[in-house]
Amino acid sequence: MSTIIADIERNEKEIIRVEVSEFKGKELINLRIWYYHQEGEYRPSPKGVALDISKYAQLKEAVDKIGEYLKERKA
Repeated sequence: MSTIIADIERNEKEIIRVEVSEFKGKELINLRIWYYHQEGEYRPSPKGVALDISKYAQLKEAVDKIGEYLKERKA
């Protein structure tokens, strides 16, 4: 089971796919680079990270800190 949350364009040939998936009975937040294959479809690369879903709050806090950093940098 996998639910795609977002695809973020990395460049013309790659995306970063954010999804919630299950592996060996554990629910994971999966951030993985997918590349555009010559057959006209995206395929997963081995580059990425999978976090246990229980780490969501820490991930969200880190993303919020990036937002604060960017806001302060513009000031």
